[in-house]
Amino acid sequence: MTGLKERIATELEEGRSRSLAYTDADDEVLVRQHSTLMSPLVWDLAHVGNYEELWVLREVGGLIPLRPEIDKLYDAFAHPRRDRPSLPLLGPAEARRYIAGVRGRVLDVLDTVDLRDPDPLRSDGFVFGLVLQHEHQHDETMLATLQLSRRPGLVRDGRLPPGRPGGAGEVLVPAGPFRAGTATLPWAYDNERPAHQVDLPAYWIDRFPVSNGDYAAFIEDGGYADPRWWDPDGWRWREEKAVPAPLFWTLEAGTWWRTRFGRAEPVPMAEPVQHVSWYEADAYARWAGRRLPSEAEWEKACGWDLAAGRARGYPWGDAPPSPEHANLGHLASRPAPVGAFPAGASPCGAEQMIGDVWEWTGSWFLPYPGFRAFPYREYSEVFFGETYRVLRGGSWATHPTAVRTTFRNWDFPTRRQIFAGFRCARTATAEEA
Repeated sequence: MTGLKERIATELEEGRSRSLAYTDADDEVLVRQHSTLMSPLVWDLAHVGNYEELWVLREVGGLIPLRPEIDKLYDAFAHPRRDRPSLPLLGPAEARRYIAGVRGRVLDVLDTVDLRDPDPLRSDGFVFGLVLQHEHQHDETMLATLQLSRRPGLVRDGRLPPGRPGGAGEVLVPAGPFRAGTATLPWAYDNERPAHQVDLPAYWIDRFPVSNGDYAAFIEDGGYADPRWWDPDGWRWREEKAVPAPLFWTLEAGTWWRTRFGRAEPVPMAEPVQHVSWYEADAYARWAGRRLPSEAEWEKACGWDLAAGRARGYPWGDAPPSPEHANLGHLASRPAPVGAFPAGASPCGAEQMIGDVWEWTGSWFLPYPGFRAFPYREYSEVFFGETYRVLRGGSWATHPTAVRTTFRNWDFPTRRQIFAGFRCARTATAEEA
């Protein structure tokens, strides 16, 4: 196989190993719905195989469907998550057999397909990038489900670099145009395209994500009790749900504790805060006299190289992520302390923009000018509008293949089970600019 085919085969195996590791549990754990926000784990497991069958075996390989009768069961748009436990889903053993059978045939298609074919599904292996990123994203979803389950024994205590607190709290991004989105990354999703110019005034953005210690100060100052800081919809949500702190936090004898995959521990104040909703992030930013960065501001700070006049694939350059640059791929089951990755700094000096925590932005999820849906409307287009807020940057649970400077994620502003945090921004004054 060519070098690209070898890379694809290796990544397919890596992703599948991760999926199987996260579903290596008693059947009862896999078939139970741990939260109405999430599918049973066994649904995710069979869904990734069905997605591969649809796109690689049928669309590219032209093969006869293996299990056409289950397509509707694993159509994410046919059944809301809350209803999936009532469906006649494949059991854990049958799901594993099914996805293994699909994968064997996928490797056969990979071996024979021409990745230089100009067909957009085949060119540069796009369809394989599609199913790879899809499985990686579901692996992260499974981790969020397992965190909600509070099932013990899943914490990975991999070593992470120490933090580096201190120094300038914010960095200046000069005024001027930059190129947002991409026209060249072969596995980029449709919502990252096309590349287009955006002109922004000068602004400041936090050098690091907001830490647990910073966020605890907001709570202790009465931030959750003061409607001045909250978006009106956010205040109604906070009151209705009686939200007192980030998800999984509790206050005991003056000390904040968190539950992490079934393990209770003091909240590490140097780590970026996670499991906060957009409403909580927005309230903190207002309390701090700041705001959330727009999506365009976030992307410019993350990857625009003003000196070179071009966008980087990652903050540090175009080389793929390494453990020196970012905390990705579930090396450890937590964010690294702020300041842990100076080698991963962006051209403007912002750090930890890739990995650790997804970062809420102030923007709605909307199409770029000239957007065209590909290969199907249901990946991005059906979500556009003023319903979902954009997140950027990936988390400690995100696989490196599923994140880059241009990658766009989105969710409801109430979502807290995802591994999301934020950083703040402010518009520069005329004197500062």
